[in-house]
Amino acid sequence: MTTKDKLEEIAAAMRARRQASTVAEPSRTNPIAGEDASAEGGSISAGSAVATPVPEAERENQSTILSPLVGVDLDAAIRLRWALRDIRAKRTKLTPVSPSDLKTLIEMGLVDLRDDAPMLTNKGHQAVDE
Repeated sequence: MTTKDKLEEIAAAMRARRQASTVAEPSRTNPIAGEDASAEGGSISAGSAVATPVPEAERENQSTILSPLVGVDLDAAIRLRWALRDIRAKRTKLTPVSPSDLKTLIEMGLVDLRDDAPMLTNKGHQAVDE
């Protein structure tokens, strides 16, 4: 068997695997609830999502516990999270945090200034570790 024949055989096997993976029917069992999700089962129709209703007050409480950056737009949240990581790693001399971002982090209670150097508070450490 030549190298070309081996490569063609491998390519055919890969095509067969790819077709088998796209043809295979997805599992009809809800992995979380462990119940039948088929239309005949009656519990869940195809394409529907299962969600447990959460009271509004509890949802707000969870979001403030989970991340202090929840109310911030995505670009700002990413920038602030990187600033927190830079502060934790003491890289502020190499990559200084912008004054507006530093002010925002101080107002959120995530950073304190000690000896003119930004330091993470306990809340700041928790936000970075999330």
